[in-house]
Amino acid sequence: MTSTDVAPPVAVIGAGSWGTALAMHIAKSGRKVYLWGHEPEQMEALATSRSNEQFLPGLSFPDPLEILVDLSDLPSACTQLLVVVPSHAFRQVLRTLLQLPVRPVIIAWGTKGLEKNGSRLMSEIADEELPPEIQTAAVSGPSFAGEVARGLPTAITVASYSNDTAAKVSSWLHHHQFRAYTQKDLIGVQIGGALKNVMAIAAGISDGLGFGANARAALITRGLAEITRLGIRAGGKMETFMGLACMGDLVLTCTDDQSRNRRVGLGLGQGGTLQQIMDQIGQEAEGVQSAAAAWELSHKLDIAMPITEQVYNVLYRDLPALKAVQNLLHRDPKHE
Repeated sequence: MTSTDVAPPVAVIGAGSWGTALAMHIAKSGRKVYLWGHEPEQMEALATSRSNEQFLPGLSFPDPLEILVDLSDLPSACTQLLVVVPSHAFRQVLRTLLQLPVRPVIIAWGTKGLEKNGSRLMSEIADEELPPEIQTAAVSGPSFAGEVARGLPTAITVASYSNDTAAKVSSWLHHHQFRAYTQKDLIGVQIGGALKNVMAIAAGISDGLGFGANARAALITRGLAEITRLGIRAGGKMETFMGLACMGDLVLTCTDDQSRNRRVGLGLGQGGTLQQIMDQIGQEAEGVQSAAAAWELSHKLDIAMPITEQVYNVLYRDLPALKAVQNLLHRDPKHE
């Protein structure tokens, strides 16, 4: 294919900040993009204003981006789909897509999380729900929606068991100041993308308590060790956890207040309740659900994950944030 004006269209399923940002970015290449979200009133507002003022204020949609109020209006020629919804909605969205007249050829996802009941990766859900002829891939890496929507430099990873599928999905994204690398470690990329959110909550708690940069650096580093231990046991590759999808995303999410998961931790460290914090943020913070799923998976695989354990205790057992950090600091000394 030599020109984007004949490139097949892409549908982005999910009109939150990340889905909208990805749709805007893909459309900037000149490729036709359809964007759909589950709330018809929201989609009508997006279609009228040609912007997503709720999540990405002041940024207009590129001309090739078309809003779908009704998913059944998706043209039959659009067989490449990018799902960007919360992990708890992922399974049902796949089922909905299979009911459409359109028969997907590729379904990729930008969802970073674990299914709470059963601790499944999104690829495992896809394996259970999709026919084997549909090609699948995960899009992950250090990328805040607002920066992508504004066209700031970004690098991410597209992972698929098929090099050809990864290359196709990368071609949607790799333009302007956005680099889209490819690789085959689908498990490692997803583990890194899901668990970095848990560590961001931990880093936020520490900063909310005023514990400083030393503690934050320790949590990031030891958090990376936890993610790597679990990821390798689950089938991921060591080098993946040193790359964009884990270390890169971990550093970004733990250190910048654009991260919703970090803001959850900050609020908890400052004495807020989870419900108060989530109401204030107004969007999903995947680390809350992923903490429960990761805790379950770590016990299932018999992997020591003390930071994850304490985040889980704060979120689900009402452990005070200060006590959780003290529990980590008072553990017996050990070899690094």
